[in-house]
Amino acid sequence: MNVTRRQIVGTCLGTVAASIVPAGLRVYAGTTTQFDDGELVVLSDGNLVLPTRFVLPETVSEAEKEEFLKSHKIQSDTFEPDCNLTLYRQGDRVVLFDTGAGSHFMPSAGKLFDDLESMAIDASEITDVVFTHAHPDHLWGLVDDFDELAFPDATFYMNALEWDYWRDDNTLNQLPDVRKSFAVGAKNRLAYLEDQIQLFNYGDEVLPGIEAVDTHGHTPGHTSFAIHSGNDAVLVLGDALTHPIISFERANWPSGSDQDQEAGRQTRLALLDRMSHDKMRVLGFHLPHPGLGYVDANGSQYRYVAA
Repeated sequence: MNVTRRQIVGTCLGTVAASIVPAGLRVYAGTTTQFDDGELVVLSDGNLVLPTRFVLPETVSEAEKEEFLKSHKIQSDTFEPDCNLTLYRQGDRVVLFDTGAGSHFMPSAGKLFDDLESMAIDASEITDVVFTHAHPDHLWGLVDDFDELAFPDATFYMNALEWDYWRDDNTLNQLPDVRKSFAVGAKNRLAYLEDQIQLFNYGDEVLPGIEAVDTHGHTPGHTSFAIHSGNDAVLVLGDALTHPIISFERANWPSGSDQDQEAGRQTRLALLDRMSHDKMRVLGFHLPHPGLGYVDANGSQYRYVAA
């Protein structure tokens, strides 16, 4: 086991830090769910603070959007989605899906290590880290404040399309100005994994019982993961569905958070149809904590039902 500077400092300061909770800060404890012969733990990385228009389409009239938001009592100015990280224990494996935002994205996010500490889980216990995609709130926690890998003993996995896209020098120039920092941050952090990344393709069994599901559109190689264990199954969504109302009841609307909005829309509709038909549980990174629930269908209308 590697002992890092972060672990040494964290041991010294953990007790003090745990006793100081700033006013207004959301605090979550890890949520544990039995999963056939394994265990799912939903950890919190805090939350994001975004303008609601970030997840709304430009192609829909302002009047229609305002009417929908008002009818569902959705704030029209600010969207504060939770950030739920999935940890899966089975046998001698402890698999973490995504690494959270770290300390350099938003002050409301980057709380993963607080939650790990509350669950008595040490970073050295993580055997595998599987990425849904390389956006800041999913990747930037890969490297800690001491420029070391936050999970030093893990093996890392990413879709080959996603890896190639963020490593490409041309990606920076192709993105709008508001997202250029995403490309810079991703490339800097992925450089830490050059010699140890394990790449996979859609449909692969990334790890025993963990299937890579094609949910591209949010990013070019965005991947969700179907975890199968005996008769139990759950789909770790990443950002394929991000809002508990808009993503379901207006699934046909393009999402402003998707890089390829048409591909994201088609992916969303296909995913909702499959999930409602299969009655598989879903676990959404940005759905209300802990983000675990089902998709209910009434004809072509969909609804998120929290478990």
